[in-house]
Amino acid sequence: MDIQLDPAGDDLPLMANTSHILVKHYVLDLDVDFESQVIEGTIVLFLEDGNRFKKQNSSIEEACQSESNKACNFGMPEPCHVPVTNARTFSSEMEYNDFAICSKGEKDTSDKDGNHDNQEHASGISSSKYCCDTGNHGSEDFLLVLDCCDLSVLKVEEVDVAAVPGMEKFTRSPELTVVSEELRNQIVRELVTLPANRWREQLDYYARCSQAPGCGELLFDTDTWSLQIRKTGAQTATDFPHAIRIWYKTKPEGRSVTWTSDQSGSPCVYTVGSPVNNRALFPCQEPPVAMSTWQATVRAAASFVVLMSGENSAKPTQLWEGCSSWYYYVTMPMPASTFTIAVGCWTEVKMETCSSADLATERPFSPSEADFRHVGVCSHMEYPCRFQNASATTQEIIPHRVFAPVCLTGACQETLVQLIPPCLSAAHSVLGTHPFSRLDVLIVPANFPSLGMASPHIMFLSQSILTGGSHLCGTRLCHEIAHAWFGLALGARDWTEEWLSEGFASHLEDVFWAAAQQLTPHEAREQQELRACLRWRRLQDEMQSSPEEMQVLRFPHVAGRSGNF
Repeated sequence: MDIQLDPAGDDLPLMANTSHILVKHYVLDLDVDFESQVIEGTIVLFLEDGNRFKKQNSSIEEACQSESNKACNFGMPEPCHVPVTNARTFSSEMEYNDFAICSKGEKDTSDKDGNHDNQEHASGISSSKYCCDTGNHGSEDFLLVLDCCDLSVLKVEEVDVAAVPGMEKFTRSPELTVVSEELRNQIVRELVTLPANRWREQLDYYARCSQAPGCGELLFDTDTWSLQIRKTGAQTATDFPHAIRIWYKTKPEGRSVTWTSDQSGSPCVYTVGSPVNNRALFPCQEPPVAMSTWQATVRAAASFVVLMSGENSAKPTQLWEGCSSWYYYVTMPMPASTFTIAVGCWTEVKMETCSSADLATERPFSPSEADFRHVGVCSHMEYPCRFQNASATTQEIIPHRVFAPVCLTGACQETLVQLIPPCLSAAHSVLGTHPFSRLDVLIVPANFPSLGMASPHIMFLSQSILTGGSHLCGTRLCHEIAHAWFGLALGARDWTEEWLSEGFASHLEDVFWAAAQQLTPHEAREQQELRACLRWRRLQDEMQSSPEEMQVLRFPHVAGRSGNF
């Protein structure tokens, strides 16, 4: 099933067989090593088979058909005897077979203020001429296919969730007294469908299950674009283990993250969003309809700050001298491609003065203390949604932080930090409830290829916006804020429609910026007409200098994430 692509003309393949099984939650436990430029550790996947989610959404069309009607051929591997006690003990010099067996990992938890938002859940797959849709193949074993590239997958194993104390409450069938595959899968099914008001308890159980011992080695194989996993005798998605642990490490040349130095010369690493999304950061399901939640523990040297897509404003926990741990979580189901991380010697930039009114407006809150009166009707799957939270509707300015290399803190202080409150307030005045309860803004290294990239709870901005005065900084800030609604809270079913969120964000950046500047209606109209004229002329120039095949949308087409999904 190995696919060779022409980078100039081919689309990014979506290999995950999401029509049969979905990842509902990821638990990542990772170490960042700047010496070897490697991120390594474990990821635990909690799965839901198609029997349940197809009942929930039987009208969703399947946009991708199976490219192959036969499963990959697996040989029984020679066990890789890796003496592992936790993710930090892997040697970068060890060699591994194409197949491997698994061990166990560790996880820590904490909790802080929460954030949630509105997004549709669907069971389908995005359009792509490269697609793997592997299900039951007669008498052959079911194959779980994950999007994966530029990763060294070391081991895979089933997780014995039944060994976790207290999990017996999730077993509905009294006859299932003997620990079995059916019992473990039933526990996971109950866990992933806990009601929204039990989200803290759910995260805690996910973390505890991620630390459970393994209960069976799983066969796996990798090719250029996918990781394929099977269990001998499990012939359907229902029979396949619903909790699995994958031991892996990234490669320095992996295309999902960039290892570089910031403007102050300090080492850093961050997710670039494209051209391969996050499949070179962790094995995942990448079609945008495959939405999941996640929690992650990341360890790094104590001098580094770890920023990530997360509803909590994480603080470091010192593990031992010279090493700190950071923990983030997300309870709003999102595509795996929106997971974002940045590790570096960032400095937090704070406003010199802060009024009592600002403090009141920015007061953080969590779902546990919020009033969950339904102020609107949402049709998405159940989770702690901010649009149904009466308190969130009045929060004009969400809590936010600004981070930058130390040499740029002065420039951020002069321009960016001052503009965030009015821009957030302007967005709220136009669209209402902020989809996310907090925001981190990071000035990324000079090699960042765009002016900005919006992700859940975190925004990357180029240093270029700091040198163009308040207008350039403000409009780009408003554009990325708009993506919280269009591109994140509301996204296209597949990457062919990415232009829609860009169109809404480009329109709203003018509307937000005019409101942030407190322009009169006449002034706002003049400014918007001028900017529309400039955009039209730029579009004309691009049409004249672009090949004809680049001027039309292709179908089927799967674009890489450009920062808005």
